[in-house]
Amino acid sequence: MRILVGECKQEISSFNPVLSHYEDFTILWGDDLLAFHRGGRGEMAGALGVFAAAPGVQVVPTYGARSRTSAGTLAGPDFERIADEFLGAVRKAARNGPIDGVYYSLHGAMASTDEPDPEGYLLQESRKILGEEVPIVISLDLHAIVTERMMQHVDGMTMFHTYPHVDFYDTGERAARLLLRILSGAKPLTAKVYIPALVRGNELKTETGLLGKFVRQAEAIEREPWGLAAAINIGNPFTDVPELGSNAIVTVDLNAAPDAEQRAKEAALEMARGFWAVREKLQAPLVPLAEAVRVAQESEGTTILTDAADATSSGASGDSNEIIAELLRQGYTKAALAPIVDEPAVQRAMMAGIGATIETTLGGSLDPRFTPLKVAAYVKMLSDGRYRAEYSGNWTDAGPTAVLEIATATGGSITVVATSRSVSLTDRSLFWGHGLDPKRFDAVVVKSPHCRYEYFDEWAARDLNVDAKGSTSANLRSLGHKVVRRPIFPLDAEVPFEPRARVFCRAR
Repeated sequence: MRILVGECKQEISSFNPVLSHYEDFTILWGDDLLAFHRGGRGEMAGALGVFAAAPGVQVVPTYGARSRTSAGTLAGPDFERIADEFLGAVRKAARNGPIDGVYYSLHGAMASTDEPDPEGYLLQESRKILGEEVPIVISLDLHAIVTERMMQHVDGMTMFHTYPHVDFYDTGERAARLLLRILSGAKPLTAKVYIPALVRGNELKTETGLLGKFVRQAEAIEREPWGLAAAINIGNPFTDVPELGSNAIVTVDLNAAPDAEQRAKEAALEMARGFWAVREKLQAPLVPLAEAVRVAQESEGTTILTDAADATSSGASGDSNEIIAELLRQGYTKAALAPIVDEPAVQRAMMAGIGATIETTLGGSLDPRFTPLKVAAYVKMLSDGRYRAEYSGNWTDAGPTAVLEIATATGGSITVVATSRSVSLTDRSLFWGHGLDPKRFDAVVVKSPHCRYEYFDEWAARDLNVDAKGSTSANLRSLGHKVVRRPIFPLDAEVPFEPRARVFCRAR
């Protein structure tokens, strides 16, 4: 069997004013795609492992486009270029021999200025190339926006079952096994229930929060003889597109049980009703900015100031100076540590050199919602910004980077790691890579909504989710959604919910 594989992954925030471009992606062609992923931890690596162990399977690599980090909306011409390259590689593979099945590793929360549903477009155009009979299976982030067009063109999908995400490899394995089951005769049918709700907050942690209950329901369905795949999908509230929302999705094998379709509908409806019942609890409790800094000043031990509103891993620009400005305003007397994206400030530090004190602005170089903050900063370290990520072990490139130390008027200090470009800050590696141990600071600004427990929460005295401005704020009403279909919770006061299971089946 010749199984075609490809990849296209990006998560965006529609509220980040800085567009992303082709140059923000790592592009891989053919065998380079396989070489990059083999031995890795991602979805494609998991799928390749399953295919390698299956007798008689030949993997046909095509094309991979991976955004280096989440970012703003992708510029239309840049998505057009990626789509042309992606589909061109698929055409070439199809010309070289028959294709028996397809696996695509996608994210699902991508959007361009001209195309609100890039993944759906790629699937639609792939169908035109490959035909209606070839089964297509995809893997997705649980933050994917699952559109009608996507559902019409796939035979099945798997999604992450963890948040924070740690099951990349497993999700790819599940997708590959699903595709092989379909190629072996399973007849997939999927029931999907749309839930008009956007959610954010600690209860989404699947190991400890309420969302975990629904994930475990999905996992139980996948263990049934008739269950092929299942997921609770919460969308990405920052990707403002028409079909944004949450979904309960169940895929079954029609050959495995005479009432498989009914089981799929009932299971999806049960998950959806349960999710809707707890939607109010699936919101983030936020601490006002001034109060959070006051608590950090008055408390013993390290205080984590979580600035999820400027989370680069969720698509924000990374140049918020809101917490730094408040620390200075309140005359913070201890030692604080914070990251920021500010290429002009880094360039000034590079010109001045280590040991110099520079007058510069900090923050607000990208997102106009932040006012540039004038500071005097001691240049403590300069680097090329390359370091190994704590979780994956992969090299990360933040561009030229400066460690700046700002003295407060009351004897405290704020150490700022200023990078030239945004990187995902889901662990401690940016700090560690520049000789900074977060445990040695009294306050640490963390620009990610949920890092793994052992990275910060395990040893910190407290973690405060700060209500600050930003393009990925958990204060969802503050963002200004304009495109998503309304009404939807929590953006609107009155939101009716009449759960209905839509059925998609290409096997009939």
